Formats: sequence, C-alpha cells, structure tokens
Amino acid sequence: KNGGGKRDEGGESIRFSPERYRIGVWVAISSILMLFVALASAYIVRSASGNDWQPIVMPRVLWLSTGLILISSFTMELSRRSLKLQSDAGYGRWLIITIALGLAFLASQLIAWRQLVRQGAYLASNPYNSFFYLFTAAHGLHLLGGILALSYLLLRTTNRRGAMQSQLRRGAVAGAATIYWHFMDGLWVVLFL
Repeated sequence: KNGGGKRDEGGESIRFSPERYRIGVWVAISSILMLFVALASAYIVRSASGNDWQPIVMPRVLWLSTGLILISSFTMELSRRSLKLQSDAGYGRWLIITIALGLAFLASQLIAWRQLVRQGAYLASNPYNSFFYLFTAAHGLHLLGGILALSYLLLRTTNRRGAMQSQLRRGAVAGAATIYWHFMDGLWVVLFL
C-alpha cells in the first residue's frame, strides 16, 4: 500500500509529485523576471529622455563578481549531480562551496558599491546611478533568498536517507533550487552586460 504516507479526505493515498516544486520555482522565476523586465523598460525609457544621464565607470570587481557567480552555477550543478548519485558527502561539499561563492559574490557587490561611493557615484547623483544600485540590490536580495534556500538544503543533508518518497522529494527540492540558482546566474550576466 502506501507505507503510512499521507492520505486525502477520502482515504486515498496522496502520491508525491516532483512537478509541484518545479512549477513553484518557475512561478517565482516568472515574477522575478517581470520585475526585472519592468525595471529594464524603465531604464531604457529614462536613458533616452534626459540630459542628466551620466554612466559611471564600472568597478573592476564586478568582473570578479561575474566569475564567482558563473563558477557557483557550475558547483551547484555538481551538487545536484552528487545527490542524484546518492553521494551525500559530495552533495554537501558542493552545496557549501556554492553557498560560499554566493556569499563572496554578495561581498564583491558591496565592495563595488564602496568603490563607487569613493568615486562620488551615489544613489541619488543621477538616474544612471540610481538604476545601477537598484538593479544590483534587487539581484542581491534575490540571490540572498537562494543562499537561504541552499542553506536549508545543507541543513537537510544531515538527515538520514529515508523512504523512496523522501528521496524523491529531496531530489525535487534540490532540482528546483538548482533551476533558481542558474536563473540568478543568467540574470546577473544579462544585467552586467
């Protein structure tokens, strides 16, 4: 039978569906994408409608940020594959590395902000600066959400392997987190370019 699993109101067993995690992450990604498309549209319109638009010299540390997030996408994929191969040690190790790279990315963003402040490029200096800070802050907050999700997954690596349904759920959650992390990576590359 269902081995003591959950049952609906009629007493029928409820089957686990990994699709609900993927659907959930795609809904989240869609809403994040709509936010950034709206911001990008405002950026384009504003850049063409005034003489106060003054681009800033991008700090070189942003290249480091980009490298860190690209590498973190690779380590996230290695983590997911380790889980699929039932290597809990590899899964946990690659998750830790991915989280560390994500935190290093956020730290490099803060360093970039400090360098801009030293150049006199403040949030309210001109519209270009405002958009730069807005884009990087919004991306950073969403990446921080991903880091929290990965931290949750890392905490769950200490749980013993359970029933098949539990393993399927674990893989589905890790797969959804991987999709989100790759999206954050791709979004940064688009923003940076």
